[in-house]
Amino acid sequence: MRLSTQNQLTHRERLTRGLAHTAGGPVDVARGAVGLGGAAVQRGAVELRRRYRESRLADHVAEAADAAARELAAAQEVVSGLPDVLAYGEPRRRRLRRSWVIAGVAGAALLAGGVVLLVRRSNGAEEPSPRPPSVESQPKI
Repeated sequence: MRLSTQNQLTHRERLTRGLAHTAGGPVDVARGAVGLGGAAVQRGAVELRRRYRESRLADHVAEAADAAARELAAAQEVVSGLPDVLAYGEPRRRRLRRSWVIAGVAGAALLAGGVVLLVRRSNGAEEPSPRPPSVESQPKI
């Protein structure tokens, strides 16, 4: 009887041991052959599953390419109709200018706020630390 701490034999080791020993050989030969055959079938199934996933991935990529082509065609239609829309677009230009003005005012406010913060930090005196210095301030000569 084997100890539970020992590793079990691999299929190849079992087949080799079965061929080497005549008393328990037929059992080990059969178990080794079945094990090697099962391992080969498992490897084949894994390969088939991988190929199936790759083919599904290719299908998804083809569907995405078709969708992108449809979106591109729709965008081309919109772009081709853009001159007609721009001919009637005088009110939209006002709205566009207004949005640029609002964005400019907001940017200027942010810039001014940043400048105020920088000025406050540069003018303020540093507060002394409540803890004692970790290094002596007067070097020894």
